[in-house]
Amino acid sequence: MKTLRTLLFYKFARIPNAEQFAADHLDYCHQLGIVGRILVADEGINGTISGTIEQCDAYIQHLRQQPLFEGIEFKIDEEDLHSFHKIHVRYRPEIVHFGVPNIDPNTSTGIYLEPDEVLAMLDEPDVVFLDTRNKVEYEVGKFKNAITLDIDTFREFPEKVDELREQYKDKRIVTYCTGGIRCEKATAYMVQSGFEADKIFQIHGGIIRYAKETGGKDFEGVCYVFDQRITVPVNEVNPSVISTCRICGKSEVRMVNCANPECNEHFVLCESCGWKMQGACSEACQQVPRLRPYDGTGYYCRTGKQLFSKAKNAHRPAFSSTPQQ
Repeated sequence: MKTLRTLLFYKFARIPNAEQFAADHLDYCHQLGIVGRILVADEGINGTISGTIEQCDAYIQHLRQQPLFEGIEFKIDEEDLHSFHKIHVRYRPEIVHFGVPNIDPNTSTGIYLEPDEVLAMLDEPDVVFLDTRNKVEYEVGKFKNAITLDIDTFREFPEKVDELREQYKDKRIVTYCTGGIRCEKATAYMVQSGFEADKIFQIHGGIIRYAKETGGKDFEGVCYVFDQRITVPVNEVNPSVISTCRICGKSEVRMVNCANPECNEHFVLCESCGWKMQGACSEACQQVPRLRPYDGTGYYCRTGKQLFSKAKNAHRPAFSSTPQQ
């Protein structure tokens, strides 16, 4: 029996004095003993945490008893190991960085689809599925025939909206992301930008909830998550592998961070190539003097200030990425 849990959650809600709330919430998390990453903003809360069953139950009760978070939903995974090493609770301008002001999912957003409704729409000819996630995420998994965008961060999504509106103006668009939060803002922006509101949908609870309630039919590959698990299997109906090792090209789902700390790119790497390349993404990265020792996992637990690359791939998500859903 697994004794640990990982919780994914978010809630758009106007939090008075959110910066102080974040500080108080960090104290509570320390007292409870959970680990994870939580973002707090004036617009709400977004987090992924890990703890024992008792700790997670207490955390859920703590949030749900606060009127601000009425109706908050939690996606729960049973685990053998913690998904994080430490607890971080930080105040940010947004709980998911979109960069467009005055986007309020509480007032306008896409139509929610429950998982069984998504199943019914999978093969409808006038329906397209739109992945709102970035390239690193859909490289390892996505819905069959989904539209994917050439973006490295969610902040780039608005740049693609005009093209999407013209190309798919006669279609019903089902948006999806890991846990639902990005679709809240993406669909709100799409409606605000002139899409027909009755043709814009989002999967309620994202890939994770869809998988838990339907078996994950037609989701190809695995689902990228923003914690130490890196990816999780979600399809029990017709599973497949769509990603390949960066070095040798064979089918692979295993993701690592480049052992060169000045690169730190997140990429797919098979076990044999991992040892051959010492965890590096290229021969150039393998030759750097500060190459981190590779232990077969491709996970590098850091203390102190996070290193950020000035190279072209610095924007790629790493194991230490802030929570996104």
